Amino acid sequence: MIEVRFHEDLYDGFAVDEAVKAYGDFLSAELAREEQAWIVRFTPAPHAIEEGIDAWTLASELANYALGKTIERSRMPEDALALASGGEEA
Repeated sequence: MIEVRFHEDLYDGFAVDEAVKAYGDFLSAELAREEQAWIVRFTPAPHAIEEGIDAWTLASELANYALGKTIERSRMPEDALALASGGEEA
């Protein structure tokens, strides 16, 4: 099992969740919240390993996706961000 820590000062929690969902076909994951970080613990799916996608590649891709989504969300207007987060418009 691989553990990837996403510091809250650098990553948006919704972005981390979206990254796990995006790569859900390639891994089995659990998310946790610890002090100042979101934690993703995962195991690559057998077919991912068979296709040559190792755990470290998945960890890198997961982090890259989460960072991209964090940047995308940081540029959203506040009302759009609330809607994207499942809330109501401000």
